[in-house]
Amino acid sequence: MELTPVEIQFIREHLTDDLTRLLLSASKYPDLDVPFLADQIASRCQIKDKLPSWYANPQLIFPARIAAEQCSSEQTASYKQRLVEPSWTMCDLTGGLGIDSYYFSCRVKQLTYIERFPDYCEAARHNFSVLGAANIIVVNADATEYLSQLPEVDAFYIDPARRGERNKRVFALQDCEPDLPALLPSLLSRAPRVIAKLSPMADIRLTLDLLPGTTAVHVLSVKNECKELLFVTERNAGSNTGVFIHCINRAADGSESSFCFTLGEEQAAPLLTAEKVDGWLYEPNASILKAGAFKQVAVRMQVKKLHVSSHLYTSDVYMADFPGRIFRVEEVLPFSGKLCKGLSKTIPQANITVRNFPLTVDELRKRTKIAEGGELYLFATTLSDGERVLIKCRK
Repeated sequence: MELTPVEIQFIREHLTDDLTRLLLSASKYPDLDVPFLADQIASRCQIKDKLPSWYANPQLIFPARIAAEQCSSEQTASYKQRLVEPSWTMCDLTGGLGIDSYYFSCRVKQLTYIERFPDYCEAARHNFSVLGAANIIVVNADATEYLSQLPEVDAFYIDPARRGERNKRVFALQDCEPDLPALLPSLLSRAPRVIAKLSPMADIRLTLDLLPGTTAVHVLSVKNECKELLFVTERNAGSNTGVFIHCINRAADGSESSFCFTLGEEQAAPLLTAEKVDGWLYEPNASILKAGAFKQVAVRMQVKKLHVSSHLYTSDVYMADFPGRIFRVEEVLPFSGKLCKGLSKTIPQANITVRNFPLTVDELRKRTKIAEGGELYLFATTLSDGERVLIKCRK
């Protein structure tokens, strides 16, 4: 499997084309497999932002559009390198497009890539060769059936498929393929640790019950959008009460913020609520909100929560190191129907966010007639005494 210079040129020339029209005009190119090339174009468009270095390499091949859709981003794949050591041998049980395999291989001694679809394996062999990843062994097999043939490794990596029959999306971990909770004992008998990539929609606490022996959970967000949950499970670990949860947010400029806590710390932390909105307003990163570090972030950052369910924080002193967005409060407006009617006269444009509030953003825009965008931010929320307010502020 290899793209010819003519095919590479065709892909380059038609990257911005309407693919339906391109397929309809396939007869114009009798010497080319236009459906295959259209898939290559579609896949490249899907990875342009999340895999810029792969997008820039014209020789790489994509076995299916869904592989490009579901693969890790470069930012999350590179983060996973921190979880492994240079002396390790690894096995990626769900190879897919091979992004994670490739990035792990740049760090570990040797990696075995396992994938049940032959086309994926053929593409992976080609791509790893193009990328110079000589320490990857590609195996075309079902991981659950091939497991007994594998030598012991230092770590297994697994990304269970979240689509079932007829490509229907599934959410329960036991419904994913392979069934990680059922497979985990066998994996830990052949490796001291398992690293699992799970959906950002998964419930962390419920998943911990399904994966005994978990020692760490990494909640990865990119540009303040939660992308992945990584569960690290170890053979001789004890209970899950002391699990370290790492909340990571990678910004567009490459900078990174992190916040680490345990569920025990969160449970024991006092609830610090504010009597009023002070001069500064804080909104935690998506990874912290996903992990549920609602009380710990207040204790550590010396801020107070507006309401037990609002997940917005305030202080009268500027806390520059807060892991999230920081706003300077200009005005706190008691919410009412009368206020909504005339608010657009003083605030014609604003970025609106709702937290623990009875209206959605769209409903609030409809009532206030405030246009989207601008430099002002408007937070609709509920205070600790139950009062509903609009907080006008700037970043």
